[in-house]
Amino acid sequence: QVQLQESGPGLVKPSQTLSLTCTVSDGSITTSYYAWSWIRQPPEKGLEWMGVIVYDGSTYYNPSLKSRTSISRDTSKNQFSLQLSSVTPEDTAVYYCARVGPSGGFAYWGQGTQVTVSS
Repeated sequence: QVQLQESGPGLVKPSQTLSLTCTVSDGSITTSYYAWSWIRQPPEKGLEWMGVIVYDGSTYYNPSLKSRTSISRDTSKNQFSLQLSSVTPEDTAVYYCARVGPSGGFAYWGQGTQVTVSS
């Protein structure tokens, strides 16, 4: 069973870049027809899809975040990463990584990591 684990700083200062990594085990991020996504949930709000990196390395982003978001991967470590630039307190959220199946379902999730943007 695929397992995902988020890691990164829990506190980021305003205007800085938020960087998180998702380590995947028991499944390769290059396996055909799967994709790997970042999702966040601000306090008292719903889930917000941020973007995805597909098995072939192509990326797609939420248009509302596209100018500030970058998703990359390290296939040698079986990891994919999120960078969100110019953060504000409104970027405070629990950040999740997840695997997207061929039919588009988000079947496997990390436990989530809290990121607070504050000076």
